[in-house]
Amino acid sequence: MKIAFTTLGCKLNYAETSTYERGFVAAGWEVVPWTARADVYLINTCAVTETAEKKSRNLIRRAYKTAPEARIVVTGCYAQLRQAELQAMNGVWRVFGAEEKKQLVDVVIHGQPQPGKREDAIAGTFGAYSSGEERTRSFLKVQDGCDNFCAYCTVPYARGRSRNIPICEVVKMARDIAAQGVKEVVLTGVNTGDFGRTTGESFLDLLKALNEVDGIERFRISSIEPNLITPEIIDWIASGTKFQRHFHIPLQSGSDTLLRRVGRRYDTALFASRIDYIRKALERPGEPLVFFGIDVIVGLPSETEELFMETYNFLKDRIRPAFIHVFPYSRRPGTRAAEWKDQVQDSLKTERVARLEALSEQLHAEFVAANKGIAETVLWESSVKNGLMGGYTGNYIRVEKPYDPASVNQLEEVVL
Repeated sequence: MKIAFTTLGCKLNYAETSTYERGFVAAGWEVVPWTARADVYLINTCAVTETAEKKSRNLIRRAYKTAPEARIVVTGCYAQLRQAELQAMNGVWRVFGAEEKKQLVDVVIHGQPQPGKREDAIAGTFGAYSSGEERTRSFLKVQDGCDNFCAYCTVPYARGRSRNIPICEVVKMARDIAAQGVKEVVLTGVNTGDFGRTTGESFLDLLKALNEVDGIERFRISSIEPNLITPEIIDWIASGTKFQRHFHIPLQSGSDTLLRRVGRRYDTALFASRIDYIRKALERPGEPLVFFGIDVIVGLPSETEELFMETYNFLKDRIRPAFIHVFPYSRRPGTRAAEWKDQVQDSLKTERVARLEALSEQLHAEFVAANKGIAETVLWESSVKNGLMGGYTGNYIRVEKPYDPASVNQLEEVVL
């Protein structure tokens, strides 16, 4: 049997698709490119924006056109939110929602879940990780779902409530990753720092357990809410661990007015205080600076020019991150914000995205310049472009050097 995969959306989706793929390969199936003829096409969808949903539908149509007799399997966030709509599309054989994902491989192969197989500890949760990206990095899913129900977000509806598998299961997956020779693991989840809600464990307990896994040289935390990156966690990371000077922290808005309206669980004062605490704990003279990647949504309902400038100036003058991930607000059916009357024009969203992206480029250039002359460690990747190989430092600066096959998947100290 031949199967083809395609994935939209976040790193969590990629980790899950990679896990499905390993399951089919273990059963003797052949993985073929998405554009080839296959017996089964698996599409892991995203619903974060209207564009993502449209792409998901187009991929289904493309698979049906390539092989009308094939079975098309759909999973992911869009699959959870619009099961009936997707099931009605030509060629779609089965739609797997959030609670059914862990049974996907068995159902596709055998037509039903297999009896006697070990179930994960928490219903609807299954462990997942991506097989080494560039043979050097793996995304390890440690948590799923969210209980926050922010006004603009479909995630709690698409992925369910916050839940996780136990630390022992996560550690087992990390050891499996290490056995493949992968040196770096990125912890990912929907609300990663909420780990432990369903098992009575804590996120810090998880970090400490993973830090002891032999073979993994570096860990990163892909995204963590500012109210969940506690001083206790920061102090432990700063004590000398495998966790890097690299934090991805969602802000969404630098306006307290908008943060309150959409239901975020912090204000700008708390956000700034956590950034300050991390810098004080981890930055020392002559050592690498901390890389902060910050998520921001522009054009939330009622975002005036004045409120947008509160975000712009907060980032420019107070936070000064190394990178800003900018997203235009997308009106999502079923969310509270979708019903609000004071929607922002698309043309204004586009213009504001461009202004923040320009600020991001400026801040990133300044961050790189500020690290010049400082020693850092690079993990070299396998891809080659124009005779050069690349890699990332611990604080996520991209560097290149002439290709050397002996350097692939090796850590090397360099002076920036």
